[in-house]
Amino acid sequence: MTVARTSLCLTLLACAHLVTISLPATAQKYPEKNIRLIVAFPTGASQILGLLVAEKLGAALGQPVVPDFRPGAGGNLAAELAAKAPNDGYTLLLTSPSLVISPSLYKKLGYDTLRDFSAVSLLATVPNVFVIHPSVPAKNISELVKLARAHPGKMSFGSGGVGSSNHLAGELFKSLAKVDILHVPYKGASIALTHILGGEAEMVMVTVPATIPFINSGRLRGLAVLVPERVPTIPKVPTTAEAGMPELVINTWYGLFAPAGLRPEIVQRINSEVVKFMHAPEVKTMLARSGLDPATNTPAEFGEFLRFDMEKWARVIREANISAQ
Repeated sequence: MTVARTSLCLTLLACAHLVTISLPATAQKYPEKNIRLIVAFPTGASQILGLLVAEKLGAALGQPVVPDFRPGAGGNLAAELAAKAPNDGYTLLLTSPSLVISPSLYKKLGYDTLRDFSAVSLLATVPNVFVIHPSVPAKNISELVKLARAHPGKMSFGSGGVGSSNHLAGELFKSLAKVDILHVPYKGASIALTHILGGEAEMVMVTVPATIPFINSGRLRGLAVLVPERVPTIPKVPTTAEAGMPELVINTWYGLFAPAGLRPEIVQRINSEVVKFMHAPEVKTMLARSGLDPATNTPAEFGEFLRFDMEKWARVIREANISAQ
């Protein structure tokens, strides 16, 4: 090889090396300004997680993360705002299962769940529990199914409204058990729970933290927790698998998203920081007081999780012929 050719090869190799190291260097500059965190719901677990992510992620990235609470249309307002934002890493979305439920409920949405978002990470989950009023003469799910079959259309379950997660949980139970139970929608899960306590409906599926004092005092009877393992705060309540209905597994989850097309290295950086602080001992302790369980995963795993959840609820909505306007 001639000296000229050798020199040319070395020059090309040097250029190639500069290109390869320039990409991570560009990613390392992120972020250079405030990051907007759109939060779909202003109260409860969403509020707790929104403030936590804003504080911890901002500290990790070295730039303020500013929570922007945008309630409305069952989470769809926040999702649409995030979907239409630039995909530069300066807009993030914190939301719940509404993101995978809404596409099957609404004919028109301002976003496409699988096309318009980059899944960053699952953040946390809240276990749900199936509770009934103690006046109902059923000590377990099997007895409840027998009772409902003996009185078709006479029993009722409450929910936080048409298309809410506890409405769909009730419809899934009806499908699995092959029973006819009336759906009674309320303006929120907490209102539904109040009406169950008053005996105006017989049953509801809601988050465990909301029911602990009522189950422990006997004002509600816990038939099963809708998760694979028993919940320490209500240890006597069996799982749905133990109760003979293993398919009835429903966790309320919260996750972090970015607009579609965000550079993979930025997605990965945010993901790695989220995983670190969500599993820090002090964060786990703080979340446990609110009934939240840290549950992070990789962007790819979160994407698969979303597709599975979306397909599951689409089947339930289609079979129950549910629609929301």
